Amino acid sequence: MPKPFRDSARSGPPQNEHQPQGTDGGGAPLETVGKRPRRVFSAADKLRIVKAADRCLAAGKRGDLGKLLRKEGLYSSLVSTWRTQLGDYGTAGLAAKKVGRKPKFTEAERHIAELTKRNAQLEKKLHVANVLIGLQKKAHELLGIALPESDGET
Repeated sequence: MPKPFRDSARSGPPQNEHQPQGTDGGGAPLETVGKRPRRVFSAADKLRIVKAADRCLAAGKRGDLGKLLRKEGLYSSLVSTWRTQLGDYGTAGLAAKKVGRKPKFTEAERHIAELTKRNAQLEKKLHVANVLIGLQKKAHELLGIALPESDGET
């Protein structure tokens, strides 16, 4: 049975062809929105918000705290955490802390370790040099060559 004839001069792209990424149906590139940076609150902002939340609770009006949280764009758990930090450590507890792993060594300890490593390298070089000098002395003795006079530097 003969194969069906396919017309290669068909106009237009195939109907089920996949659209290239980054374009919509009209061929225009899609616009992407970047990730919003994380908000960072200063200690003064945290203190202001905690005090405002306390005032809302003290007033006893229903919905005041929720209104404040919506206005500031915060969750109640964050304000609760700030309140705990304020109670435990005072205003210093609200200050930003350096993120990440704490350094294992202080700057002075790091400098001492670097100097100790350098000292070990130099002692190793000195040992090799002394062994080579001893080997040269033995070679001169075996061959009967007179050693040059030293000026007393060694």
